[in-house]
Amino acid sequence: MHYHAPETLDDALGHLTAGNVTIVAGGTDVYPARGAAPLKRDLLDITRIGALHGITRGPGGWRIGAATTWTRIARADLPAAFAGLQAAAREVGSIQIQNAGTIAGNLCNASPAADGVPPLLTLDAQVELASIKGRRTLPLSEFLTGVRRTALQPAEMVTAILLPDPPAHATGAFDKLGSRRYLVISIAMVAVVIGRDASGHIDHARVAVGSCSPVAQRLTGLENDLIGQRPGDIRVTPAHLTPLSPIDDVRGSAGYRLDAVAEQIARAIRAAGGH
Repeated sequence: MHYHAPETLDDALGHLTAGNVTIVAGGTDVYPARGAAPLKRDLLDITRIGALHGITRGPGGWRIGAATTWTRIARADLPAAFAGLQAAAREVGSIQIQNAGTIAGNLCNASPAADGVPPLLTLDAQVELASIKGRRTLPLSEFLTGVRRTALQPAEMVTAILLPDPPAHATGAFDKLGSRRYLVISIAMVAVVIGRDASGHIDHARVAVGSCSPVAQRLTGLENDLIGQRPGDIRVTPAHLTPLSPIDDVRGSAGYRLDAVAEQIARAIRAAGGH
């Protein structure tokens, strides 16, 4: 096993071509997941690569570097539509984990309960991928393909999360249900981005749910039905939740999750809508 800590992206991509490499940024998932098993793969530490850090805004929208920590996201000066993402950043494990854990690590871990995924879905996020062959982008919904599975190809890594400019009048919100306040895997979680017109009716709606299916899901049917309603008047029906497929586990039953998430959606929409 070898440890590599390159300072440029080109060097990192070169190391990936050797194969049998695990990328490490914060390491908050990699090390606990292996338990007592010995490391048998080379480690590629990307935390020294400046190009993978930071949050910037350009003509096409926002760019969050792959190695940007949750603490930095939580403290950044971002539009109101990003409020759900920043609230999720404050829910990722403990303060220590937020200081080390990265946004790309949260996505590449591909847990159904990844806190960052629902708010990123409501922001129409795309994932930028790079290899020595070049770069490509995928919608986040296509990057995550199942439990612990992504569309990453061999010798490819995530370099950034790309977010289009949200509507200026939109506001985000995030609601997480767990057995305690911190250091908890969610039972269910909801992120929304809501915009209202001059009369107070919803004219922009994004709703995503995590921990209730193998991959977090946008509820497009509900989004369509929200248009023209007031945030305080919405009703979430069982039909709106049909894209979800929650399981029974030690944290909660499938039925409980569906009941809970309906209330969470209503709460998040009211919060984003100023109610």
